[in-house]
This record gives sequence, structure tokens and C-alpha cells, in this order.
Amino acid sequence: MPLSRYHVRYPDPDCPGSRLLFSTKKGSVVRISDRRLAAILDGNPTVSERATLTRLELWTDDPAVERAGMADIVARTNARSRRFVATVVLTLDCNLDCPYCFEGDFRGNFPMEADTARLLVEVVTRDQIGRGRDVEIRFYGGEPLMALPRLKAISRSLQQAAESGGTTYSMSLVTNGTLLTRPLVEELLPLGLESAQVTLDGSPEIHDRQRPFASGRGSYGTILKNVVDVHKSVTLKLGGNFTQDNFRRFPRMLDDLLAAGVDPARLDPIQFAPILPRSGRTAGHDAGGCLFTGDEPWLIEAALYLREETLARGFAVDRPGMGICMVELEDRLVVNRDGTLYKCPAFLGWPELSVGTLAEGIGDYSESHRLDFWKTETCLDCAYLPLCFGGCRLLPMLRRGAIDGVDCRKPFFDAALEKIILQGVRHPRAPAIRPPS
Repeated sequence: MPLSRYHVRYPDPDCPGSRLLFSTKKGSVVRISDRRLAAILDGNPTVSERATLTRLELWTDDPAVERAGMADIVARTNARSRRFVATVVLTLDCNLDCPYCFEGDFRGNFPMEADTARLLVEVVTRDQIGRGRDVEIRFYGGEPLMALPRLKAISRSLQQAAESGGTTYSMSLVTNGTLLTRPLVEELLPLGLESAQVTLDGSPEIHDRQRPFASGRGSYGTILKNVVDVHKSVTLKLGGNFTQDNFRRFPRMLDDLLAAGVDPARLDPIQFAPILPRSGRTAGHDAGGCLFTGDEPWLIEAALYLREETLARGFAVDRPGMGICMVELEDRLVVNRDGTLYKCPAFLGWPELSVGTLAEGIGDYSESHRLDFWKTETCLDCAYLPLCFGGCRLLPMLRRGAIDGVDCRKPFFDAALEKIILQGVRHPRAPAIRPPS
């Protein structure tokens, strides 16, 4: 009757003679003495210990059953889902001119047409609301608030359909934040607005160089003011995009938020991420300070540094825990502005990765997207499997132009997870960071 294969344990430097056990399935942590751990490993837990370890998913009565359950977890998750989430590209236009823009090679004044918007509403109403599912639309771009009339029309129609069908409708935004004013937020709240993801790239000088307005003027001050004005009215998830050369200057953003009166308790976890090479093309290993592989030493250093600096200032960061890729989830979809469908917004630059259209429906993408590519002996036996499920499919596309194998995160977790867990224990009110994906 062993401990779960999906756990790791580390010495607890703050409590000599004890270990920290971390469940990669549940994200739970427990401290236990070395003496009691030895007894448990010998198959002699107390009734109380066994109950606690079972509740925290650190104990299994049958390792084979547990392993089989992990192999089947995506199917079970899909079967239980009652909520549909679509990322909808309203326009590929933007009022910023970021030199690192992920969509930079196909950005432009390309809005979603009225007919496409009407078809989107029809399909979501029929296939999702009509089947009793709640609906969330994540408006994306470009800058989605540059297509505000279309955003309102879609939300109003889906909100009415959900009310008639006895389900719920909500919306969120992936926005650069320059147009996210208090009057606009107050206008969108009755239409279902619940949250917005906003980017601030570190210190003002870094941000204004990386995220200038199309006119060349810096946008940092405008975004910071809007964040201050709206953060108590709508849930904000803030983050920034760093390179190996500038990540150590990113805490300045956190200091500016605090100085401006932003309450960390009113924000979702902060999520910093490395800049990626542009979508739709492969990148050489020297990608100008961008992410190339998930286990580069500078990336591990940056993730741990930014996490510590964020926690030290009282902000939350994301906890490590089970994270199934949206590609594997049947209730997640991306709708491009022309009605083509994708399984991840990162794939918009690769037309060959489209999985269908609003008009024709979704085709079979099991081979093109390598579904279940993590169902190997190596992955299923790996303690880190619940944290990565084979890693991100984007990185192989960026490196080699094909999803031709898992993006193993074991080197990252071997190097960083112990420090992440210890940081979380020392900052108990704030969660822990996920590796970039």
C-alpha cells in the first residue's frame, strides 16, 4: 500500500528531521517527520495518517489502478464538463506596435465580419447552450476592444440565449489594457464581463520599448492608470513578457502597482512569461532572448526569481497543480476572426493546424495535434505527469515546425520544483508559479 507515484518529497530546511510531500495531482503539501515517513513507506501508517494522505492524494491503495486512472483522466474530464469556453478573435488590428508581437506576421485591420459573428452565436447557442452548458467567451485579438460593437453584439445575443436556455453566459478579455477604462468596464459588466488579462512589461522603460502605441508613444502610464481605476470593479490577471536580458527589472512593475494604490488581494495571480518567437515560423536556438526550450537555465532562474519577488510584495502567483492542455479538452475552442477553428490561440499562425470552421464543424485532429502523446510508459510512470501531460505542443512547432513528440518538462521540474514548493511554504498566503507553457 504505497504512496502515490504522482508525488515528490524534499527535505524541509525549516524543520530538521522532516520532509515535505507534494502531490502533483492535487497540488497539496504536507510536512511529515522522517521517522513517520519511514513507517509509512514500510506500510505502517496510522489510521489518521492514511486518511490524511488519501485526502491529499498522496496515498493509493493500488498503484496499477491509480496509473490507469491517470491515463483515463482526460476522457473523464471531458465527460464531466458542463462549461464551454471559446477564445474568440474579434480583430487582428491593434493600437500598439509591439516588436515581439506573437501575431506580428499576420496582424492587420482584419475584423470579424457580421456574418461570422452571427454564425458564432448560432453555433454556440445550438451546440452548447442548447445542450445545457454554461458559456464563457474570451475575447482576443489583436486588441479586442477595438472591435467593441461586435463584442457587445455577440455578448448581448449569447446572454439572452443563455437566459432563455437556463444556463449562464460570461465574458473575459485578453487586452493590452490601453482602452480598459472605468466607464468601459461599467458598460460591459451588465453584459457579463468578469475578468481581463492585462500586460505590463516590467519597468516603464522596458514596457514602453516593448509595447509602444502605433504612434511610438509609450503606453505604460495609460495602462497603469486603467489598472488602478478598474481593479476593484473587475478581476484582473496581470503579467508581463520578459527576455533573459531584462527579467530582473520586472519587479519595478510590482512596486509601481503598490505605489499607485493597487490592492494585491483584489488581483488574480500575477503570471510572467518569456517572450516567444513569432507564430507561424520555426526559430533557431538563438532566438534573441526568447524562449526556445522549457528547461533553459536562464528560464528556470527567471521563473524562480520573479516568483520570489512577486510573493515578497504580497501578490499571488499560480500554484503548480494538475494542468491538462486545452488541446485535449473538448470544451475548449478558438474561433478565428474568419470563422476557422483552432484548439489553441498559439496555433493561429499555422493554418494547417486548423481543426475546422464554424460552418462545417470540427474535424478529426487526433493525429495532427498528437492527442494522448503523453500516454507512454515513461510519462505515465513520471511523478511530474499531472503537471505537464507531455508539455506544450507549441515549442516543438517553434523548434521544428511539427508536433513530433512530447516537450518533456522533467529537467525544469528537477531543477525548480523543490524551490517552488519551499517558496510556497514560506509564503503560505500566496500560491506558487507554473512553468511557462
